[in-house]
Amino acid sequence: MRAGNLRHECSVQTKQRVPDGMGGGVDGWIESRKIWAEITAPTGRTSPVSQQLTALVTAEIKVRPAPDLVAGVRLVNSGVTYLIEAALPDNDRSMLRLLCSNVPHP
Repeated sequence: MRAGNLRHECSVQTKQRVPDGMGGGVDGWIESRKIWAEITAPTGRTSPVSQQLTALVTAEIKVRPAPDLVAGVRLVNSGVTYLIEAALPDNDRSMLRLLCSNVPHP
């Protein structure tokens, strides 16, 4: 993958228990790091894969492979929040395709 396509800076968020200040805690989303990605709308070749998912795939995000980019993690770009539904590596393991759905009210 050429670096020129990775022009969207995204925040990677993971779900963690956050202290509420009274001895307890609530589940919240914590930014773990930033990555560069290519964000596109799904194409016809993504359709057969996305039909097998229970969620509606609204974006295909291409990134460099990383062990923390798995289903259930969120990416935020320019105020839009995406939930990773599936992470699909290519044959060379040089690129990771993330099939994502939009989170309406993060």
